[in-house]
Amino acid sequence: MRLSAIVSILVITTLNSSAQNAYVRLGQQAFMDGNFKTAVTQLEKACLVDSTNANAYWMLGYSYYHSENYRKSIAAYTKVIYINPVDASAYYYRARAKEYLGKDTFLSPDEREKYLLGAIFDLTKAIAIDPSEKIKSFQTRGLAYREYGVFKLKANYHNTYDKTRGINSLRASIDDLQKVLNNNPGREDIASQIELSKEALATAVGHH
Repeated sequence: MRLSAIVSILVITTLNSSAQNAYVRLGQQAFMDGNFKTAVTQLEKACLVDSTNANAYWMLGYSYYHSENYRKSIAAYTKVIYINPVDASAYYYRARAKEYLGKDTFLSPDEREKYLLGAIFDLTKAIAIDPSEKIKSFQTRGLAYREYGVFKLKANYHNTYDKTRGINSLRASIDDLQKVLNNNPGREDIASQIELSKEALATAVGHH
């Protein structure tokens, strides 16, 4: 489901909810205006008032993400998934936050691996729950697979090196990105991403 449609549903369901409160209204308005830091302030209060409001947590997770607080974004979307385990969009955006942390070289290798694998897992769940939105998940998962593959192919990097897993991840990256390109052959950006994954794979198998 596209973000515009998600936002429309959030607005309708939240306004009709008996648990609606002033914090939700203020947070929702800031969210719609793209004022994510203010949205965070109000939605945090809203979730304290009503810890079962999945819509408030969803907006909070999105607002945290755009405020560059990825750990809290993950926590908020985890709460959404706990309340509604079939919310594909929550898995998708939780994966986006995990993927960002997986790229953070200031984190330990174990943490980076946990986040990268978590992103791949969440995107796989999103595809299974809502196949109608699978293309964007294939694209994001393809990039996550490449990030993980490159990570696993760094020799002598804190005992995380695993050539087989690295190569398999790069192949999975190419496969996912090719699905996106097959859906829209005009996507030159995706064609370029496929070439990057192919270059990394060629290097890994010794063709360069």
